[in-house]
Amino acid sequence: MATQSAARPTPERIFNTLTAFQQTAALKAAIQLDIFTKIGEGAGQPAAIAKQIGAAERGVRILCDYLSILGFLKKENGRYTLTPEAAMFLDKRSPAWLGSMADFIADEVHYRNFALLAEAVRKGGTAAQHGDNTQAHDELWVKFAEAMAPMTLPASMFICKLIDAPSGKAMNVLDIAAGHGMYGITVARQNPNARVTAVDWPAVLEVAKSNAEKAGIANRYTARPGSAFEADLGTGYDYVLLTNILHHFDVSTCEKLLKRVHAALKPGGKAVILEFVPNDDRVTPPTAAAFSLVMLAGTDAGDAYTFAEYEKMLRNSGLGKASLHPMQDMPQQVVVAEK
Repeated sequence: MATQSAARPTPERIFNTLTAFQQTAALKAAIQLDIFTKIGEGAGQPAAIAKQIGAAERGVRILCDYLSILGFLKKENGRYTLTPEAAMFLDKRSPAWLGSMADFIADEVHYRNFALLAEAVRKGGTAAQHGDNTQAHDELWVKFAEAMAPMTLPASMFICKLIDAPSGKAMNVLDIAAGHGMYGITVARQNPNARVTAVDWPAVLEVAKSNAEKAGIANRYTARPGSAFEADLGTGYDYVLLTNILHHFDVSTCEKLLKRVHAALKPGGKAVILEFVPNDDRVTPPTAAAFSLVMLAGTDAGDAYTFAEYEKMLRNSGLGKASLHPMQDMPQQVVVAEK
């Protein structure tokens, strides 16, 4: 008896992958036009949405149809409504709004990096001009600091619980490559006895200091401008936060930074690392594993490292046994190692 043949190959996946940039452009345009907020407020017909955002009705109808195909909107009887996902994360009235991320994640610099991907593969590192992230790139990283803060809330709260910030115990925290500063700021908001020192390039730290002012913790927030590899980090810290920085560098550069972290920690202090951590097979879980390609396109030698690789880096830097802490519904994980 003949077995049933496998499904016949089709070119659909190839077509959809080659045109995936259109999805990015459509979502970014909708965020820029504030379409999700206007629909959330009740403007469901194309004419009403167009009037609200000052756009052509035809343009709104075609874009909203496409967003319905993608699953961000529902369309019934010519009227659009938000899906639960869009209502939570794309309606600007929501406290969980993530729309500002489009300004960084979908920035033209990333398009340019990936346009040169074949050359990056030949070279083994970015073919762009800004791949050395030990140097300041103010325009790029200020944009990151201004755009990415909303994405930090789940991870920053997870880190707060991990280090028992809500207990109120006195703690001295160093936030390396602080960017928007929200990881350290969240610790300080959760713990009135926490003091935070933030290290980043001067222009980027202006964003972090502004966020600290808004959070009401500026009197417990100190900025140390400069490179994480060269600035005086200070000593005696209970915790050093390394959030989304190590993936920019090769192993030897990561270990150089981690040795500085070791020197900055007090005995018993802990390094807290937030990163995309793929499994040993380097193809699962998909989001964490795929991040290596972002690093190939945009950095000289960065990568998404496995937990085993982090264990070795931490051990070589003098830090103790590492532990891995997955976060529910998030693509990143937290690695903790004690001095």
